[in-house]
Amino acid sequence: MDLKFYNTLTRSKETFEPIDPANVRMYVCGPTVYDYAHIGNARPAIVFDVLFRLLRHVYGENHVTYARNITDVDDKIIDRAARDGVSIDELTKTTASQYHADVAALGCLPPTHEPRATKHIGDMVAMIGQLIERGHAYAADGHVLFDTASMPDYGKLAKRSLDEMVAGARVEVASYKKNPTDFVLWKPSDEGQPGWGSPWGRGRPGWHIECSAMSAALLGETFDIHGGGIDLAFPHHENEVAQSRCAHGTAVMANVWMHNGFLQVEGQKMSKSLGNFVTINELLRTKTFGGREWPGEVLRLAMLMTHYRQPIDFSIKRLEEAEAKIARWRNLFAEAGEGGDAADAQAVTEALADDLNTWDAIGELDRFASSRNGSALKAGVELLGLEGALAAQSAADIDVDVDAFIAARLAARAEKNWAEADRIRDELLEQGIQLKDGKDPATGEPVTTWEVVR
Repeated sequence: MDLKFYNTLTRSKETFEPIDPANVRMYVCGPTVYDYAHIGNARPAIVFDVLFRLLRHVYGENHVTYARNITDVDDKIIDRAARDGVSIDELTKTTASQYHADVAALGCLPPTHEPRATKHIGDMVAMIGQLIERGHAYAADGHVLFDTASMPDYGKLAKRSLDEMVAGARVEVASYKKNPTDFVLWKPSDEGQPGWGSPWGRGRPGWHIECSAMSAALLGETFDIHGGGIDLAFPHHENEVAQSRCAHGTAVMANVWMHNGFLQVEGQKMSKSLGNFVTINELLRTKTFGGREWPGEVLRLAMLMTHYRQPIDFSIKRLEEAEAKIARWRNLFAEAGEGGDAADAQAVTEALADDLNTWDAIGELDRFASSRNGSALKAGVELLGLEGALAAQSAADIDVDVDAFIAARLAARAEKNWAEADRIRDELLEQGIQLKDGKDPATGEPVTTWEVVR
């Protein structure tokens, strides 16, 4: 089966041809571990987990290598540790564990490799040395900087003019720079800051060099796919390309560059000042968004209901739509079981093969549910990483005394207080519990059963 992906580098959809089909290699930029990951961080984790699953499905589980890094040395980490009065090591270990728990709840598989920046300092120092030797970097005022003028096609990935790159560089234009767009590869560390010895003095790496060094160490100088959010295309990914190509003398760093679109919350850019900054942890484990906790499979499906390259508006309405869809799949699967033809799930693979068209793939799952093809539905949700969508739920999954509610409702019905009975039914439904009225076949007495629909 041919896979086709949109390549940011060429601005076109291309047939994917791995360098080595026996070892398809993918790198995705991971978190900087100083705080809980926000819902925007969840999108690339989910999108590229789907890609990882698709590649494993097509090429075999043992023939795909997925590296997703952890940045555990960064100025934000240093500042947060100082603010909270904890060691950097304690902060990064705690936050990395939080991230792992959150993305696991979203159905994401662990990557093949999860390199930490602090474990690859030697690789970074060696790469910086290569750049200096090749005339692409220079030492100045205790820093080492990449010389952007030394690379004629710098800016090729982002396709930005020099003026745009200067405006978007997000780095200070220091007096020791040759060019405004030159960026830091190595910077000095003050006493009390993390630092490592190097030919240019005690210091620490710049952010961009970390990913270049780690990807080369684990995947090689040139690999198949590099992924991340569109916000990283410039300057981070542009600078990764510059460092890697110039250090290794290669034509490309990765053959395919894939970027997921921006995320906003309830129609607005997510920010703490607007009060709509939402973390994955809050969505999963608190009632700060919509007044309730949301299951991981609902959050995942809500993300996948928009094509990965398009902007997404993350909202309570979207979550409710995803939850209703899952409830329908779950109920139909409970009734139909694993009957039907699992081979029909090939339609889900074909949808994903067309630039990860998750919306069409979800449409196929709806079709399987309608036709009661439980086998195909199960295979399809597994390919999308939505295994939890079909899992039967029980009273252990909720913190509501359902029996007490049912008893109160039966009492209200006996008194013909229909308004109170309806109120109790609706209150339970808001909490994801649907009541079903019927009669005991043996006695003919009224009986009420219930099921979890979230």
